[in-house]
Amino acid sequence: MKKNRKELFFEETLKLVVQKGFKATTLRDIAHKLDFEVANVYNYIDSKESFLEGYLFNTMDEFCGYLNNIVDSSYTPVEKLKFVISKHVQYTIAHPYIVALFIYEWRNLKEPKLTEFKDKRQGYIDTVNTIIKAGIKDGDLREMDDEFATFMVMSSMRWLFSLVTKENVTINPIEIEKQMTDFIFKGIGK
Repeated sequence: MKKNRKELFFEETLKLVVQKGFKATTLRDIAHKLDFEVANVYNYIDSKESFLEGYLFNTMDEFCGYLNNIVDSSYTPVEKLKFVISKHVQYTIAHPYIVALFIYEWRNLKEPKLTEFKDKRQGYIDTVNTIIKAGIKDGDLREMDDEFATFMVMSSMRWLFSLVTKENVTINPIEIEKQMTDFIFKGIGK
């Protein structure tokens, strides 16, 4: 399926920002990558900052939306945690450059957006922690420090994008999801 000019702009800009870093990427770099004048960049984005904010907040809202659905479900804490892992793997495989931007570049937000983003991110982590705590309390996860367990789960999922963005690497999403789930549950499962 052929991509339209706008889709191509965002895809290539995203890759460029991830490769060079947000601060190092200029509007001139973006224009050069897409073979057009710098002024044409403004047909797609108001500024580099609006580009960053858009991706970070849209991604955070998407993650929070599915997490809320998982939390509101009738599943057990272990099943909920498996759904969280599954969604992270699926999203990362589908959007590795967005996840890379999400991991590396949020610190480049300007206030008050930086504080707003940090609060949303912490709320997400706290919700995952609540699921893990419930699993420990129910005896379905092994007895351990829930904050440490949450940190390990989040850290395990965080870097998956680096595998997906490698050239000439074939990824089977089902295999990766199973391996990630097995890895995490060998550490915190009973």
